[in-house]
Amino acid sequence: MSEQYSRSDQRWEHGPKIAAIGGGTGLSTMLRGLKQYTRNLTAIVTVADDGGGSGMLRQDLGMPPPGDIRHCMEALANAEPIMNQLLTYRFPGGSGSLTGQSFGNLILAALNGITGSFDQAVARMSEVLAITGRVLPVTNENVQLEATFENGKSVVGESKICAFKKEQDCRIVRVRLLPERPPALPETLRAIQEADLILLGPGSLYTSVIPNLLVDGVGEAIRSSDALKVYICNIMTQDGETEGYTVADHVAALLSHGGGPGLVDLCLANSAQVRPGLVERYREEDAAPIVIDRERVEALGVELVERPLASETSDYARHSVARLSAAVMELLAERSIRIAHELGAEETPFRLEE
Repeated sequence: MSEQYSRSDQRWEHGPKIAAIGGGTGLSTMLRGLKQYTRNLTAIVTVADDGGGSGMLRQDLGMPPPGDIRHCMEALANAEPIMNQLLTYRFPGGSGSLTGQSFGNLILAALNGITGSFDQAVARMSEVLAITGRVLPVTNENVQLEATFENGKSVVGESKICAFKKEQDCRIVRVRLLPERPPALPETLRAIQEADLILLGPGSLYTSVIPNLLVDGVGEAIRSSDALKVYICNIMTQDGETEGYTVADHVAALLSHGGGPGLVDLCLANSAQVRPGLVERYREEDAAPIVIDRERVEALGVELVERPLASETSDYARHSVARLSAAVMELLAERSIRIAHELGAEETPFRLEE
């Protein structure tokens, strides 16, 4: 645990309510850090993935994809080591139809059959893993993601977007869910409405973050919230999705899909240099550090904050768990102090340190 918090510490027990919205590796990485600060943490996860083991279960069982959900539960789990090993175990080659499949995905598939709904399956598995906070699918619907490009062509299937974009050699204009505007899980909307802090990202812009905003009620709930709303921008552009994008390009796409002004108060971007060796490796994949264009971001009505967020030890250009979570909590504390000062209050709503 953080030196500031322990499991018996009331600051952790009664910490701020955080709704973290996204999917993929970026969201699960951030959750590992945030669970050190509060137990009132809700991960709201996209269900648009259709590749790998998750895609096979979608096709065979007609259930939402469990992969991103499972990663978030792994990040928040407090179970015995053997349970964590089971959760992350993948069947080796030569295992027939199970080759490459995650045992954690199979547990969720079985629970989905027993409970009759995906959100209840996730809730039951969360109990087994004694996770900190909650993990919620943004919707129970079995949705597909469609991307439309500048040349007017489109493709259906999250796993097909990258290759198709390379073939078209033009930017994504818009993504949408099929069926459109699926109903949000009521608990998802409630978590957003009750949050003190709403986080979007980090993660793949069009395939992990934006799909959540296309679920009925989610964008509206975020825009109407009085919480601090932060978009955490990726460190690098993503091959097959955001080549050539600046920070402002990311923010503009987010606002366009999420209903416009009021969706984001602040954009948090990395100011630390990516190690030279990593830059060269990513350049081979047609990816590069995202250019920060402050004036364009602020012209969109979004405040830009830069912090050194990149990991100094990872073999990839990713956020540091400790740096990112600390930066997010500092921003919330600063806002709380400012609000308390404006109201003439003696104490801030959240005391992050003594």
